[in-house]
Amino acid sequence: MVVIVGRPNVGKSTLFNRMTRTHSAIVEDIPGVTRDRNYLDAEWEGKTFMVVDTGGFYTEPPEDIFKQAKEQALFAVDEGDIIIHLLDGKDGLTPADMELARLLRASGKKILWVVNKIDAPARDDRLYDFYKIGAEEIHPLSSVTGYGYEEFMDTLTSLMPACHEEKTDYPRIAVVGRPNTGKSTLVNAFTGKSRMVVSPIPGTTRDAIDSICAYHGKKYLLIDTAGLRKKGKIGYSIERFAMVRAVRSIERCDVALVVLNMEDGITEQDLKIAGIVKEYNRGAIFLLNKWDTVKEPDAFFKTITEEMVRKMWFSQYAPVITISGLVKKRITKVFPVVDRIIEERRKRIKTAELNRFFGNIMSRISLPMYKGRDVKLNYMTQTGTEPPTFVIFANYKDAIKASHLRFIEKKLREHFGFEGTPLKIFVRARGRGNISS
Repeated sequence: MVVIVGRPNVGKSTLFNRMTRTHSAIVEDIPGVTRDRNYLDAEWEGKTFMVVDTGGFYTEPPEDIFKQAKEQALFAVDEGDIIIHLLDGKDGLTPADMELARLLRASGKKILWVVNKIDAPARDDRLYDFYKIGAEEIHPLSSVTGYGYEEFMDTLTSLMPACHEEKTDYPRIAVVGRPNTGKSTLVNAFTGKSRMVVSPIPGTTRDAIDSICAYHGKKYLLIDTAGLRKKGKIGYSIERFAMVRAVRSIERCDVALVVLNMEDGITEQDLKIAGIVKEYNRGAIFLLNKWDTVKEPDAFFKTITEEMVRKMWFSQYAPVITISGLVKKRITKVFPVVDRIIEERRKRIKTAELNRFFGNIMSRISLPMYKGRDVKLNYMTQTGTEPPTFVIFANYKDAIKASHLRFIEKKLREHFGFEGTPLKIFVRARGRGNISS
């Protein structure tokens, strides 16, 4: 694990993006943008490793949230194997740099001192002042232009032992929801560590942060995302990036935990988030969070689930669990349901069994005439998984309406299950190439 630390706005996220060949970290010319740790894999010359981007280091944090950013950076240093202390070649050496260097040396970890924003050999003379930090070697670099990057990466990977570890494809769980619904508190409860900056300020988590947690010996990858906001409330580019990242987090997960704040009930934004999960055909569980604050829970559960049936009719396949991340109430019930949903998403029905089912429900489907001719549904087959995907062959596909497909989906779920996962059903004209959904 390679951890990048440094003062705010020295280019840590830009270097992180270059090393991981992504645009995962938020890059903005505003100090203090990256406030949580961000984990991603990287590779150089056949060596793979994890890179951690951290919030900016303040010797005397001006606000509590920046104090947490400092704690997060130091916590990441404790976890890391190699530390990159990134310095600003334009600003020069500062007392904050010296204080951080002192803490890093005390950690006993391997440290690379790297001066960023050096974009040409002629500017290497800026390096001399930085030797006051006590480093034997200073590495010049421009994380924007790539100057000095190859030499820096060669040095970095030379510090790594040769090892070949088999990658494990853990179930991927995205924790999604509106700002301030308790997502980060919930992830902290799952992992047993304070991996997220937790603050009552809505929108505190701007990056999607990956964490590993284990339940009865089985590991899961948790993705804590920035809260999705209404477009009208996204006032500047950082929040726009955060919203795009939240959607991307949904795209890369197996199951999305849609966290609902019971203090607010079901809102328009909750519907939008559930719709995005459905649009990307991901498994889903609705978590009614902050349940410890609900008075008369039995009556309220009946009311809220009836409201969900009315408003979230498109996601009725998703199970509902009442939890409290703050007091860790019923949070372990989530993982067995995640396992069931992943199994259901991978379920494949044999064609013969599927068509026995299809033949039994055909008598209950009333099909209209199409241009004066009878409409026939010939047979059905499953063509894919994750999500389960089915194709129905008909003589006139344009005669099959959405109401027919909803009825077939309902019967599929009654007969075969498919808990927690969307189904995709297409109609294909027999003997022709086009398909309609």
